[in-house]
Amino acid sequence: MTTTTDLLSAQALQVTFPGRHGAGPARAVDGVDLDIRPGEIVALVGESGCGKTTLARSLLGLVPPASGQITFGGKPLDYGSRALKAYRKRVQLVLQDPSGSLNPRHTVYDAVAEGLRIHRYGGDEREAVTNALSRAGLRPPERFFLRYPHELSGGQRQRVVIAGALVLEPELIVADEPVASLDASVRGEILALLLRLRDELGLSALVVTHDLGLAWNIADRVAVMYLGRIVETGDVEQILTAPRHPYTQALLSVLPEAAGDPVVLTGEPPDPSKIPSGCRFHVRCQVLASGEAERAGVADACRTKDLPVLAGGGETQVACHWANAAAKAPA
Repeated sequence: MTTTTDLLSAQALQVTFPGRHGAGPARAVDGVDLDIRPGEIVALVGESGCGKTTLARSLLGLVPPASGQITFGGKPLDYGSRALKAYRKRVQLVLQDPSGSLNPRHTVYDAVAEGLRIHRYGGDEREAVTNALSRAGLRPPERFFLRYPHELSGGQRQRVVIAGALVLEPELIVADEPVASLDASVRGEILALLLRLRDELGLSALVVTHDLGLAWNIADRVAVMYLGRIVETGDVEQILTAPRHPYTQALLSVLPEAAGDPVVLTGEPPDPSKIPSGCRFHVRCQVLASGEAERAGVADACRTKDLPVLAGGGETQVACHWANAAAKAPA
């Protein structure tokens, strides 16, 4: 539910694509509620194909939803071309691969200034580019003006991409796997930069990632996504130290610092045009396979009873019959 403190909010958002080979529509995003507050970093986590990038693109106005609503600053998103242009000035995208994001024929200066020119910036362009590069950690900024992407390191290229987003002074950035293509030694620097921008500028961020370890290092809240739905959400420490959904537990189990044996999920996520009945995770669920759900008396519900969409607020929530039964069980 949207509140006056939310910067960006999605309510009952659904994005569908035509099915392949005669199949029904694919529900890539299937009734999602998600809120982001001012100055907050939310990590959207899940395997490839779970719908998280489609959700992010829809929040950016790049993929219109089939149903549901997106609000920004308390106002519904207007999909008219002029309104979308103004919206995308306030909400900027940072892509995974900086090499693919930057035109190899453009200098760093031109790459960062591109957004200003698109939006017909009326101020001092050189000053704006200088400030954006400096905020992104490329100092002295003038040293980078005439350099080309191939002359930069991977970390420097990602900083240029971030500077290109910052130059328009957005309120929110959507970062899709922002460090996935970088060396481990550079990832920490970029994550520290995003945290510094949050603290210094009050910048909000939605960070899309498959890596719960990254979420631990940067996020205030985590939303775990599976097959088009948020299945667990809440405060980062609560979710990552005491995960309740078997899917979240499986994702955490493969981190290097995790205790115990990793949980190996069988098979791939189901086809979003053929979402299974009941809990959509049940066909891969280690709790159901082990008999724990049967002992808790919820195995039939896992296979046949759908779960409600989680509300978009900040409270810790889980969409899991077994976890809900465990929470109600006497101590």
